[in-house]
Amino acid sequence: MSKYKNIESALIHGGIYGDEHTGAVNVPIYQTSTYEQPELGKHKGWEYSRTGNPTRAALEALIAELECGKAGFAFASGMAAITAVLSLFESGDKIIISSNVYGGTFRVLDKVFKNFGINYTIEDTTDLAGLDSKITPDVKAILVESPANPLLTVTDLSGVSEIAKKHGILSVVDNTFMTPYLQRPIELGADIVIHSATKYLGGHSDLVAGLVVVNDEALAERIAFIQNSTGGVLAPFDSFLLIRGIKTLGVRLDRHVANAEKAAEYLKLHRAVKQVYYPGLPDAQGYEINRRQAKNGGAMISFELYENYNIAKFFSSLRLIALAESLGGVESLVCHPASMTHASIPYEIRQKVGITDGLIRLSVGIESIDDLLFDLDQAIAESEM
Repeated sequence: MSKYKNIESALIHGGIYGDEHTGAVNVPIYQTSTYEQPELGKHKGWEYSRTGNPTRAALEALIAELECGKAGFAFASGMAAITAVLSLFESGDKIIISSNVYGGTFRVLDKVFKNFGINYTIEDTTDLAGLDSKITPDVKAILVESPANPLLTVTDLSGVSEIAKKHGILSVVDNTFMTPYLQRPIELGADIVIHSATKYLGGHSDLVAGLVVVNDEALAERIAFIQNSTGGVLAPFDSFLLIRGIKTLGVRLDRHVANAEKAAEYLKLHRAVKQVYYPGLPDAQGYEINRRQAKNGGAMISFELYENYNIAKFFSSLRLIALAESLGGVESLVCHPASMTHASIPYEIRQKVGITDGLIRLSVGIESIDDLLFDLDQAIAESEM
């Protein structure tokens, strides 16, 4: 639990604030691999920077406080964070994942952990009754995203947590799209929260990082052991950059969301747009659930154009919005999930869950909304056949 009443203050002052030795308001970058020990068998709390580093520890304390968890852990990428969590499981265990999740999550389960006998099944986690019926003795965890990538599907996180607790399994939430500023899954009952901190938490497209937060000490000990044993830790300088990025998370997301709400309304009314996926629209799937568990609809939008528009031409006609992987930076980014972020998912599965070849995913940045809408409008006009 944060010691601050409002998260806006915790973003800046939470975790380990400043430097007690000098009075610096920023945690220093402890750019060291090892630490001198005063005598055999005694150290000053630090031994080796894979095991622990003061800059990384400040970041880990900060994300734990923001997510209302017991402990946080920083990794070299979002996929390293997911890999650490999946390393909790053993051969013969099964993980349920949402029907649309980040392609990298699917890939590491399908191509790596499957080789070690850890299996997965893809289920519609929005259907709680159906999900409950799919819990067999070998299922050990439910891993969900809400809103999910890339169709922005909303899952009732409290409902999933209740099902997990009923069956004595773990509930894991990838909170990358929302961040703790907009949604706190542990308060909704989740056991583990994962972030690709590369995205909104870093916020400037200048670092790659992953974070994990757990809700009890036993899980903290297990993740700490995996983190130290496998070694995919975040470097001190990137930890410093991430702390700096988190300090402006609130003001950035307020602008991101304000722009996204206007962009979603614009796209919904555009004659060229067949479908808009944005949980902040009142007629969106899961709108009421998202209102209960999140501050707003976030800043990610997916949409499809009608068949008489060429999406390749749409992408090449954009002048302000960049065609690129990733999301959550101050600049607006657009991507084609079927051939980019979700290309590792087989075509048949993509079609089944609705990740069509015509789907466009937009990460709305903090530029002038007038400039963003103008860019979308002229690119759509250029793409008409």
